[in-house]
Amino acid sequence: MSFDLVVWAMPPTAVPDAVHEANARCARGEHPQRPADPRVVAFYDALTSHYPDRGPHVAESASPWATVPLHTAADHIWMRLDEGCPDAVLETIERLAGDLDLNLLDLQDGSVYPPPVRIR
Repeated sequence: MSFDLVVWAMPPTAVPDAVHEANARCARGEHPQRPADPRVVAFYDALTSHYPDRGPHVAESASPWATVPLHTAADHIWMRLDEGCPDAVLETIERLAGDLDLNLLDLQDGSVYPPPVRIR
């Protein structure tokens, strides 16, 4: 069994319903034709440097991915994780999403976790 998380590059004022609507468009195969959001690129690069989704290292038993490669689009990354995925992987996903101001959608319960508010 697996579970799915999706990170979304949304405007700072986005509400959870906007994330759900964007995800519904993705599920229908509707993806924006624009350059990739730099936050999404940075997330993907950082995450896959630790947990590759392509190449020979994917087959290693430590891979958290139930499906590879990850689904990537200009404004989001959809990750299907193995049910035995270590907590460290989830913590890395949450930290990177927060650091890069990405919303995190948990498809199991529909929860949307906006980036934490930072005091500057």
